[in-house]
Amino acid sequence: MPAMCAERALLYCAGGGIGDSLVASVVARALHQRFAKVDALTLPSHRELLERVPDVDRVLVDEGEEDAVATELARRGYKACVVTWATSRAARVAQRAGIPVRVGQARRLYSFRFTNRVVVRSERGDVTSHWSDVLLDFARAIGCDTGDHRYRFEPTAQDEREATELLAGSERFITLNPCNAIASQRSFWPLEAWAALARALHERYDARVLVSGSPADAHSTEGIVRLLDGREGINSIAGRTSVGAFGALARHARAFVGITTGSMHVAAAVGCPTVGIFPFQSDFPERWAPLGERTAVVRASYPCHSGDTKERCCDYACIANLDHTRILATLDSLIA
Repeated sequence: MPAMCAERALLYCAGGGIGDSLVASVVARALHQRFAKVDALTLPSHRELLERVPDVDRVLVDEGEEDAVATELARRGYKACVVTWATSRAARVAQRAGIPVRVGQARRLYSFRFTNRVVVRSERGDVTSHWSDVLLDFARAIGCDTGDHRYRFEPTAQDEREATELLAGSERFITLNPCNAIASQRSFWPLEAWAALARALHERYDARVLVSGSPADAHSTEGIVRLLDGREGINSIAGRTSVGAFGALARHARAFVGITTGSMHVAAAVGCPTVGIFPFQSDFPERWAPLGERTAVVRASYPCHSGDTKERCCDYACIANLDHTRILATLDSLIA
């Protein structure tokens, strides 16, 4: 193992969803093997997430003019930068900042700006390595690694207070997340099967069910509750929690059940028994499975139309035909 020095490194993870940044935070843990401080440069909407990751010492926001961002990075004197979400902007900013060691993706027009170039495994046909291990290849390029691939998330005291107010005294509850980014963009996302799953969770575990999601998902989550005719004990909380408060909720939940999305990874990170549902044949559960002490996945079982992708599907029949029996059996195995 390389000896740690008193220098500072930068994790540049400005892209994708919050799940991408949370998984990328494992790279910060690896960089701590060599560097005393590891900061993160991320999107404004991901700042709150990474501020709760103990492997990151400081969170900076990638916004505004490139020169201004590069000047600020240069002032901080980073000795190495790992770019896990490569773009031409990220490559230029790291180079303009004068960071001497810059690790980034190979085979791109802007790759010459990186001093260490890494071919992403997926470009070689690898669809089974977890994304945390794929990203750690960037840290390994400069002699850093970690055997612990589980990302961490620590809610604050304020997050706990917000979660307590939302729970209003409920002690037994399960969080159900029925939406992802695609769901909020497609008006015909099926809701009936999610409503049936919410009812089954409520009855099987004698627990309140909180149907979660982003503000854009509120129309769907409230629609699920309406399908249940206002059944007591099943409520929508979409758009009502910050990512920190959601993490605090998940830490006290009996379980999280939901489609693969950023909230699934947050729930796993705080130790919540987590069942990730991967309904599409085009999903890669091995790559995006939640990582935590008690996690499991339910893979696609419904046959997709030929050539379907989650972005182009005409009816989302796999969602309308969720395999409730397998989902409940998987959850039973986690919380038995």
